[in-house]
Amino acid sequence: MTSGPAETPRPVPPGLVEAFREYERALMADDVEALDRLFAPGPTTLRGDAEGLLVGHDAIAEFRGSRGGAPRRRIVQTHVQVVDDDHALVVAVTELERGGRGQQTQLWARSATGWAVTAAHVSVPAPALDTRVWRVVGDPLVPGAGSGPLAGETLAVKDLYAVAGHRVGAGNPTWLAQAPVESEHATVVGRLLAAGADVRGLARTDELAWSLAGTNAHSGTPPNPRAPGRIPGGSSSGSASAVSLGHATVGLGTDTGGSIRVPAAYQGLHGIRTTHGLLPRDGLLPLAPSFDTVGWLTRDAATLRRVGEVLLPPSPGGGDDLVVVPSLLALATPEVAAAVEGHVDAVAPGVAREEWDLPLDDWLDAFTTRQGFEAWQAHGGWAGGRLDALGPDVAGRFRHAGTLSAADGERAAGVAAEARTRIRDLVGDRVLVLPSAASVAPRPRDDMARVRSATLRLTLLAGLGGLPAVSLPTSAGGLPCGVCLVAAPGRDRDLLDLAVRLSKP
Repeated sequence: MTSGPAETPRPVPPGLVEAFREYERALMADDVEALDRLFAPGPTTLRGDAEGLLVGHDAIAEFRGSRGGAPRRRIVQTHVQVVDDDHALVVAVTELERGGRGQQTQLWARSATGWAVTAAHVSVPAPALDTRVWRVVGDPLVPGAGSGPLAGETLAVKDLYAVAGHRVGAGNPTWLAQAPVESEHATVVGRLLAAGADVRGLARTDELAWSLAGTNAHSGTPPNPRAPGRIPGGSSSGSASAVSLGHATVGLGTDTGGSIRVPAAYQGLHGIRTTHGLLPRDGLLPLAPSFDTVGWLTRDAATLRRVGEVLLPPSPGGGDDLVVVPSLLALATPEVAAAVEGHVDAVAPGVAREEWDLPLDDWLDAFTTRQGFEAWQAHGGWAGGRLDALGPDVAGRFRHAGTLSAADGERAAGVAAEARTRIRDLVGDRVLVLPSAASVAPRPRDDMARVRSATLRLTLLAGLGGLPAVSLPTSAGGLPCGVCLVAAPGRDRDLLDLAVRLSKP
């Protein structure tokens, strides 16, 4: 360990070397208790890496407790710049066991209890392929037409769509192993290629698209760069993360119960769930055909609209009057509800507010029952004998779906049809405004069942109604959340125009 700068060398303060070595030992042993002790307490302690900045000891401890240990490495160089007797900057060069070199920079401070890190930044070699985000990637994987309205755009295609020359992996390695090589592109993929966009790669999805979390028991959880240490939202998680990370400009996904709107909200993206049945779904692996829709995500509203101008027919027209339902806002956390109201008041003051009497518990039961029934019809023959090949959450959903009878499915379909009529009547030719998800992105250790249930009570309105929905980014407490705009069927391009007008600069 050397001290510098060289022209004014100062001795390394007593105890610092020992504390640094104890930190390295604890890191390699995943000794969480020791690491907590060696990071300074309080809300101003910092830890940053390529995936984001964690602020405060509690946030750092939460991250450390959930990551399962750091990559194996050894220290090859260490340099110290002494600030004063109680503060020093330590820069170490690391060599990873898997290959490549990284660096860590730490600001250490001495208190009555000893030395502790007050700020740290870690860098490691970027993987050639982040397999949490991508299953297959190229430069490009499939080139577009070379010219057209989407020339220069790059697509992260959710691994449910057929891309000629590749298999559909559906987020599960057992499924991938038996999947045939596709001979044709899904119609939507073909249209985007013809418009000049390149396919960058096939992005990860939650298994068979049956999740809102974005986690995958096989390939891991794609990062959420806008909310480090929190989940990305699913099931279009890979497509969303690819766009958020800047790996692609457009994330092609699907939305059954919120799988475009939720990752858009969690990652500060723009996203659209299109009117049910408006775009062809051939070449798209189904989950629940009564609710499955095509959707996409972008980092800005203008690009979201340009994709819509390629894919969508003209809208039938209608009003742009906005309506907020306070009881729907109240389904979200207070911070998210306030953020949505604040965003709307800022960009469109004077929005109408009215109460709707909605049997949301009954509708949620009907939605999840019909979704489960259709998922079993589509995939039960495969999944029923392979539950051990599925992650625990998805396996549990298929296990329950296998117990649903045809009568259960029919009863749910009847309630869903009544709900569709009621929702469409209430929306009319206006635009409903509500939260895209009930909370900011949860941490992996949060109660995911509770989070899922709360969010589905919001997202099912567009799902049961078969309506288009656009998510606009805003923030709550420094974390992304979403403002959702819902309109009558077929008004997708109207919503995209409105999104451009209402997006904050």
